[in-house]
Amino acid sequence: MPQRSTEKAVFVDEMELSVTAGDGGDGCVSFRREKFVPRGGPDGGDGGDGGSVFVVADESYNTLQHLTGHRQWHAKHGRRGAGKKCHGRSGENVHIRVPPGTIIYDADHGTMLKDLSEPGESVCVAEGGHGGRGNVHFRSSTNQAPQEAEPGLPGRKRRLRLELKLMADAGLVGKPNAGKSTLLSRISAARPKVADYPFTTRYPVLGIVELARFRRFVMADIPGLIEGAHSGSGLGDEFLRHIERTRVLVHVIDAASPGADPVEDYREIRRELAEYSPALAQKPEIVVANKMDLTGAEDAADRIRRQLGLEVFGISAVTGQGLEPLTERIWQVLSEQDTQEHS
Repeated sequence: MPQRSTEKAVFVDEMELSVTAGDGGDGCVSFRREKFVPRGGPDGGDGGDGGSVFVVADESYNTLQHLTGHRQWHAKHGRRGAGKKCHGRSGENVHIRVPPGTIIYDADHGTMLKDLSEPGESVCVAEGGHGGRGNVHFRSSTNQAPQEAEPGLPGRKRRLRLELKLMADAGLVGKPNAGKSTLLSRISAARPKVADYPFTTRYPVLGIVELARFRRFVMADIPGLIEGAHSGSGLGDEFLRHIERTRVLVHVIDAASPGADPVEDYREIRRELAEYSPALAQKPEIVVANKMDLTGAEDAADRIRRQLGLEVFGISAVTGQGLEPLTERIWQVLSEQDTQEHS
């Protein structure tokens, strides 16, 4: 069954966390004092290592929402050593689970620590302190009864910045109210908000598109872009980064909007993509003229083909017209990319 996706929960794709690893336990100063064991000598054990903090990519999550109420993470301290060369217990590690596609930064220095792009990948973001050595390590020919032991080292403290970039095969881009959400709801089990006014999509939404012969791909509906989105206008600047991880762009154009110029709409979105990231603008693109069930849409689609010299898929997300050829074309482009990557 395709997984359902909704906008009822707040989509969180950036946050800061504070992590503190556990301190190492102190080494022990101890001597053997057993009957019939003269000059037993030192037997102080080592302290245990402090627990470390790891961040792990877990595909059961798709936002950072579950971390909003837990911004401070502390691993356990190591226990101090004991006599009879007993090693102190090491502190338990802490594992912070995030969605695949999360990039971990050191918030104070701005350096990237790890891009957790694959499920199961992990990174140690704060290493626990090493336990101190007990006095058994300091015995020598000239010091038969050492009174010294090492203190445990402190665990590392760090501020992290997490940035999520959604992992999707195809990303829907276009101007507000172009019909992207309706399209996603028709070809997947996702249920984004759909209404007849702009910016109904406030957060990215993922849907799994199921095709015949057990084929599937993941599609993301990105909030609509307007002129100046790359510099912060509208909602696009906040979510443009999610398109960076998609393998193919599905550019949806409203072919029946009164007074709108579909060719200029297309060019405007392309400018915003290029301004944000030249690499993003080079991704494979499939152009879709939506609302073909309305008057004048066919003429608009022909104009796009003529003036831009592009292949244009005419669809109606409302009636379902043209959806099968479109999804097959998306699958074809994804398959060609797979072949290139493995050749």
